[in-house]
Amino acid sequence: MSKAIPEVILSCGNDILAMPVIGMGTAYPAADPETDKAAVLEAIKAGYRHFDTALVYGSEKYLGQAISDAVRLGLIKSRSEVFITTKLFASFAEKDLVVPALNMSLRNLQLEYVDMYIIHWPFKFGGEVKSMPVAKEMLLPLDLKSVWGGMEECKRLGLARGIGVSNFTCNMLQDLLSIAKIPPVLNQLEMSPAWQTKKLNDFCKAKGIHITAYSPLGGANSRVGDDRVLCSNILEDIAKAKGKTTAQVSLRWVYEQGVSMVTKSNNKERMKQNADIFDWSLTDEELEKISHFPQRKAVTFASIVGPHDLIVEIDAQL
Repeated sequence: MSKAIPEVILSCGNDILAMPVIGMGTAYPAADPETDKAAVLEAIKAGYRHFDTALVYGSEKYLGQAISDAVRLGLIKSRSEVFITTKLFASFAEKDLVVPALNMSLRNLQLEYVDMYIIHWPFKFGGEVKSMPVAKEMLLPLDLKSVWGGMEECKRLGLARGIGVSNFTCNMLQDLLSIAKIPPVLNQLEMSPAWQTKKLNDFCKAKGIHITAYSPLGGANSRVGDDRVLCSNILEDIAKAKGKTTAQVSLRWVYEQGVSMVTKSNNKERMKQNADIFDWSLTDEELEKISHFPQRKAVTFASIVGPHDLIVEIDAQL
């Protein structure tokens, strides 16, 4: 096995969680269940112990099967060695549906609990969703107090060791903190050198909310991202000077912001490269260069749902 990936210690209620700072994502684009299950097993062999999924990704079942296979094959001793995150889909963002939604995910995963359960989006669908993208009138605000009450119930029942949110802005988090009996321990959001979200990062740190970054390489392989990170001359020059890849420089920058991250690759060598960012660091001069990285304009947070894109325009800097 490769060198162990460092962990960040999170406190949620009475639970102390040790979460590896790099997780393997299982979001779109997907290959096929057997290929993706094999990729999870390769990731475990490479030292990954943190896996990120969601009901809407369609990956919970093969991830659960891979964890079961990993125990059977002796790659890990027990389920307790892995950290599993899944998410509440917007169709179930109502108090009475939160616990049943998590129970459905647990059946898919073949698990008794998840380590982290998060609200996937800060809105709900106002009706049955049969296809994507949905009409604007289908996107309704959350009844945040009641939905978070459902999340807290998941925690109290032992179905989730930690609870958090995704794609929440400063104002949304402030509203949540004002009513939460169990504060959110984590906010998962997009972050890369091309989308640095400094104000939101500073707010979360001040409130004791850990950030997990998705698309830390800019989402170059999706229709909602681009290649400005992986094709950056700034990052390429730093990478050449250090004998690293551009991707490793980007991931190291994200790590040095004090956050964890979720990456996705089915390639064994890239899995290893993505995790090989801990025995070196960026200089102050290099960090200063990256701080001036050209930022995207009219940025949105986006999630791939089936073959379509659902894009909700919320300025993540606010």
